[in-house]
Amino acid sequence: MKKVLIPINSTIKLKVPREVINKKIGLLATSQYINQLKEIKIPDSIYGGQVLGCNVSNALKIKDKIDVFFILTEGRFHALEVAFQTKKPTYTATGDKITEKDIEVYEKKKKGLLNKFFAAKKIGILVSTKPGQFQLKQAEQLKKKIKKPCYIFIDNTFDIPSLEDFNDVDIFINTACSRIESKNIIQMRDLHGFI
Repeated sequence: MKKVLIPINSTIKLKVPREVINKKIGLLATSQYINQLKEIKIPDSIYGGQVLGCNVSNALKIKDKIDVFFILTEGRFHALEVAFQTKKPTYTATGDKITEKDIEVYEKKKKGLLNKFFAAKKIGILVSTKPGQFQLKQAEQLKKKIKKPCYIFIDNTFDIPSLEDFNDVDIFINTACSRIESKNIIQMRDLHGFI
């Protein structure tokens, strides 16, 4: 099936929160705001580029050169991952700040899922067929490394409640978009260094 990807940019004008003024700022954006990133004129700011929920490498590249991050986004999803991985104060375009408490809760959740993974007797690996998310090869390699019964589940769109039908699977490893999450799903990247 042929596909055409058409970028659609947001035209909403966003404002920089006052808390970040007079600091060395790392500027980031999600895809719908990337067109507005260069329009922000702040002295001593560094343009980091686009971030995804599953890839904040542009933030990591500049984290040692800045004091705070400002992300052109309306939600907390991307900002939380940036703050967690960089350990820098992070603000969104809606003026929301990711606090140390937010990061602490996020870390506890990740540790809890990691403990659940180690205690699991049966493990499922989620593979999405969506373009850019299909990681069957990585899932197969992961399955070989895990020394427990392990099953690969392939679908285009995972319905989290339907996964509960597989009640003998203790935890699922998500190889697709990190927005697929629940109390029984650990992200593949969170296993890095453990298996």
